[in-house]
Amino acid sequence: MKNAANDTRAKTVDEYLQALPDDMRTMLEKLRLTIQSAAPKAEELISYQIPTYKYRGALVHFAAFKNHCSFIAASKNVIKIFSKELQDFKTSGTTIRFTPDQPLPAALVKKIVKTRIKENEERTAAVPVKKKDK
Repeated sequence: MKNAANDTRAKTVDEYLQALPDDMRTMLEKLRLTIQSAAPKAEELISYQIPTYKYRGALVHFAAFKNHCSFIAASKNVIKIFSKELQDFKTSGTTIRFTPDQPLPAALVKKIVKTRIKENEERTAAVPVKKKDK
């Protein structure tokens, strides 16, 4: 399915959001603020032509399509952890689908983002630092 903001090839999240219909833009602007408040150290960028947040690796993404939006948690484990809270949403792999009529609750988004931060911190802490040869 084609990304709703794809035709403009946005270079920033602001450009991406500006290309959307009002109802989707309003909903995704709220999602953006929720992500930013839960992950203030995350870098915001466009990657794979969608808004992406990175903190010690990929954190979360979101995208708009013709009939729905997606929040990509980048972790099947997170989808499993929050499966009860996500039961009213269609999920596939690491993706959660939602609409302006049924947006993701901000409290749930914050929990997912904070869980992803913890996963990334634990993963990067476990990677040994390479020593330089003398």
